[in-house]
Amino acid sequence: MKKVLILATILAVPALAYYLLQEKGKNRYRPLSIFGPKIPASSFHFKKGRKIPDTIYHVVHDFKLLNQDSQTTSFPSDSNRLSVVAFFYTRCSRTCSQINKRMSDVFRVYKKNKLIKFFSITVDPSFDTPAVLKEYAGQYRAQSGKWIFLTGEEATIYNLVKEDFLLDTFRDTSQKNNIIHSSMLVLLDPNKRIRGYYDSLDKEQVDRLIDEIRVLIAEELRQTKRY
Repeated sequence: MKKVLILATILAVPALAYYLLQEKGKNRYRPLSIFGPKIPASSFHFKKGRKIPDTIYHVVHDFKLLNQDSQTTSFPSDSNRLSVVAFFYTRCSRTCSQINKRMSDVFRVYKKNKLIKFFSITVDPSFDTPAVLKEYAGQYRAQSGKWIFLTGEEATIYNLVKEDFLLDTFRDTSQKNNIIHSSMLVLLDPNKRIRGYYDSLDKEQVDRLIDEIRVLIAEELRQTKRY
């Protein structure tokens, strides 16, 4: 009986290991949330025999701004890529340096990944010309074409912040050259839907952004394989 039990154990271990690798080892990440207003569509899809109405999600509209090389840059520059977007200005105090320091942390993790790009958009475009942005970007070794610093008309940028990224920014008239703006890093999927907000002043949230970029990449790759 003892020999039988030992033999059964020896045979069972590889089978259990195979099961764990095949079933438990699969990526079972839950999809990230989609932020912003949602409108029921007139179309439907079926899931497990149930008729489910489609949803029209909030998206960031296409826009064009000048990059640090004085070139007109379209957003998104590549509709097949994820984007991380931050808002800042170069005359800002410690807050903006912290924003771009955390952006740099995320950038270094994914700088060789072709599925994602990074955008830092100034909220002080009257001062932050392309030349100013180019010098500023050099502090963070921002790779041209991968981490892009943008400027443009103030009205266009402020409307973009509010209507598309669903954040706030405004000039503080009580202090010279002071602009109130969000410290959030915003994660967008290739469909330009907002999939996450992460406070750059909170390291734990930035670490979560790094993890959730992996989740979104996996989600997009699975989606691609379906078609």
